[in-house]
Amino acid sequence: MSYKISDRNFILNHGKQYKILAVRDLPDNEKPREKLLQYGVGALSSAELLAIVLGVGTKKEEVFSMANRLLREYGEKGIAYQRDPAIIEKDLKIPSAKACQIVACFELGRRFYQKKPGSLITIRTAKQAFTYLKDMGNLNKEQFRGLYLNSHYQLVHDEVISIGTLNASLVAPREVFRPALEYSAAAIIIAHNHPSGSLKATKADVEITNKLIEAGNIMDIEVLDHIIIGKNKFASIL
Repeated sequence: MSYKISDRNFILNHGKQYKILAVRDLPDNEKPREKLLQYGVGALSSAELLAIVLGVGTKKEEVFSMANRLLREYGEKGIAYQRDPAIIEKDLKIPSAKACQIVACFELGRRFYQKKPGSLITIRTAKQAFTYLKDMGNLNKEQFRGLYLNSHYQLVHDEVISIGTLNASLVAPREVFRPALEYSAAAIIIAHNHPSGSLKATKADVEITNKLIEAGNIMDIEVLDHIIIGKNKFASIL
């Protein structure tokens, strides 16, 4: 389902419209930078932290509204693993400089994090994949994700492959397996959300799954599962 909000400083929730306050309208102790200095980093939400990274918004969108929208539309894990600023710019309709700031921020954090021993998480089952991806159930756009695993089923990469209505032309095997080759993945788990909440697999869902399994067999990359995610629930196609 597509949607359009002419003023991005407002959000719709269950048919009601709410205004997202601009940073300048907040009390001093609620502004992200001041809040960080006074209460520490743990007191800030992800949107507040992202607003600090972005610094300022644009003429069309205030920075706090932008930060909330980016996380709402892309998901926290999705945006954290996206390494191509051009894709973020296109998918989220933000300036290239803002997209570069986001990619640089998460890449820096990832490099420090991945230096820690045992920092890779293991994902082998549909339930483990859902535990990692359950925030997708809150997204208001359909998103197709790939989890790329090494030979020990440890997560080496997470990528948002596409955003929008799922169909065979949108999800081409080359787009799914390109990161697998780049990160030397031995297996993948694919997932997409149904904003409607339904967990019933469509004909297109099954066709895409079979197509990817066939491609994986040729490339010797195992497709472990394809899961559909709803609000706090999931279903496996395989």
